[in-house]
Amino acid sequence: MSAANINIPNATQPRIVIVGGGFAGLNLADKMSKMNYQVVLIDKNNFHQFQPLFYQVAMAGLETSSILFPLRKLFQKRKNVFIRVTTVTKVDTNQKRIHTLLGGLDYDHLVIAIGADTNFFGNEQIARKAFPMKTVGEALTLRNKILYDYERAITTTDYDERQGLIDIVIVGGGPTGVEVAGALAEMKKYILPKDYTELDCEEIDIYLVQGGDCLLKGMSPEASQKAEDFLKKLGVIIKLNSRVEDFDGKYVHIKGGEKIQANKVIWAAGIKGNTIKGLPEDSIVWGQRIQVDRENRVAGLEEVYALGDIAYMEEPAYPKGHPQVAQVAIQQAKNLANNFKLKSKGKPAKPFEYNDLGSMATIGRNRAVVDLPRFKFQGFFAWIVWLFVHLFSLIGMKNRLFVFINWVWNYFTYDQSLRLIIRPKNRNSKEKESKEPVKNT
Repeated sequence: MSAANINIPNATQPRIVIVGGGFAGLNLADKMSKMNYQVVLIDKNNFHQFQPLFYQVAMAGLETSSILFPLRKLFQKRKNVFIRVTTVTKVDTNQKRIHTLLGGLDYDHLVIAIGADTNFFGNEQIARKAFPMKTVGEALTLRNKILYDYERAITTTDYDERQGLIDIVIVGGGPTGVEVAGALAEMKKYILPKDYTELDCEEIDIYLVQGGDCLLKGMSPEASQKAEDFLKKLGVIIKLNSRVEDFDGKYVHIKGGEKIQANKVIWAAGIKGNTIKGLPEDSIVWGQRIQVDRENRVAGLEEVYALGDIAYMEEPAYPKGHPQVAQVAIQQAKNLANNFKLKSKGKPAKPFEYNDLGSMATIGRNRAVVDLPRFKFQGFFAWIVWLFVHLFSLIGMKNRLFVFINWVWNYFTYDQSLRLIIRPKNRNSKEKESKEPVKNT
């Protein structure tokens, strides 16, 4: 095998190239590194992101470093693992070669685990003006916007203009939307009255808009109803059976003619697979996912696999594909690694079968909903379960410790000192600031 041109040394071991360092890619790389393979892990970032806690970064509840883990640190002692920080631009399945911004690389086995991005369902204006939350960078951008608008609000005497700055609309009633709404409601109740004493926080309205007839559609009716009850007690305005058609930066337009004034829309209404050139067109199915068989092999290709959110696999219990959640990605990675081990021993591969471990969502302190295969419960105990599951799912003891300390401190003090507006400096920053309208006080 050639050394290619991103400086990966030749090896006698088969080379497996993994594109994506999320839950699927990272778990597969970890397991394959203990076998007789040369493992090349490619990601556009040099860190793994713990997506379930992005909303806490956006709400100034956690530091970004607490939910990120350097890829190189995890594989420091694995001499057969090579990490490259770049973007894959194309796959050549005939030549068994990938092309990246750094150059090309041959592979024996290719695993695509590039995850999913926000789905705006073709609405370009919403895509430009709404705030998604699929990366830590997007979470920080949202945090900056929320805090900056509150700074502007205290100098704005016009009521309607101030409402646009302080009111927030969340679109999507899944776990992300519910958790963001709960966090914002608690910020309104406990934090903002202390930080912005000049602002009447009773004026702040938090809307949760859901196109369907219930929240947390993938969970039990009990969880859905309890989540709705929790949010209403926190003061969140819930609009079910309401489909957002447009957002012009000032008003959210809902099907039927209703308008909600708000300068900020948090979009948590759906996801679609990231794209990669070079795969057969007929392997891309609904939601830009890649069709795979029960061994996660891409339809019509040999030695090319897809894992996690990007993979669309049908099995008897999931005829419309698996839910795009972390547990599917982790279990698929484990199964594929085991199949490589079985094949090396001349044994047949094992078809993937998803084991649903349950679903959960938190709605602020002391409130959560948990659906396990045999039990369903809500309230304080569910919240404790949610905390421990997410805490021990983090990579790195240091991250777990810092998150635990943050949570304990926040629980007893109702406060955090992370409400910082951090913006990158650019040449036009002074010019932009000078153009900001000055409000009369």
